[in-house]
Amino acid sequence: MIKMGEIVILSGSPSESSRTDLVLQYVGKKLKQEGFSVTYVSVRDIPFEDIFNLRFDSPALKDLTLLLQGAEGVIVGSPVYKAAYTGILKAVLDLLPQDVLSQKTVLPIMTGGSPAHLLAIEFSLKPLLAALKGQSQQGVYFQDCQIDKTQVVNPITDENVLVRLKKELYYFIETVNKKKDFALKN
Repeated sequence: MIKMGEIVILSGSPSESSRTDLVLQYVGKKLKQEGFSVTYVSVRDIPFEDIFNLRFDSPALKDLTLLLQGAEGVIVGSPVYKAAYTGILKAVLDLLPQDVLSQKTVLPIMTGGSPAHLLAIEFSLKPLLAALKGQSQQGVYFQDCQIDKTQVVNPITDENVLVRLKKELYYFIETVNKKKDFALKN
């Protein structure tokens, strides 16, 4: 069952070796250092047949639903494809309950090839998360050139974006903890 302090990280990257996943794994390590329990889920973990055939009753999708509903916070990451999140992420989220992120603090993270896609978080990912009733934070966008795939400990090479990420993580942790404290008091 879900433990207190549970954070779910959902990767929308269809690639086995992606910059998005490197950033999300780095974020997961930082959250574990802060005492959170982190569960990492990738869209690749959901059987393709379940997604393609719209199997709303898929055991993998039911498990994902329970994870997200039981989490205290959710981080959703995706590379930018055609000025938006990946199609596979959208397909997976379409199969989940409409309010699966209700009352959840959500941190959106996106990676893309150029600064031209900076607003993809604002105009594509955040509206999708809001449709699922998530409470999104500002989010962080990374250019591919700011992520070094050969670095495992800290793949983020740009100091400015690293500072921005740490600030967003601080706000994320603070919000999750405030909600947890409020729930414990009531």
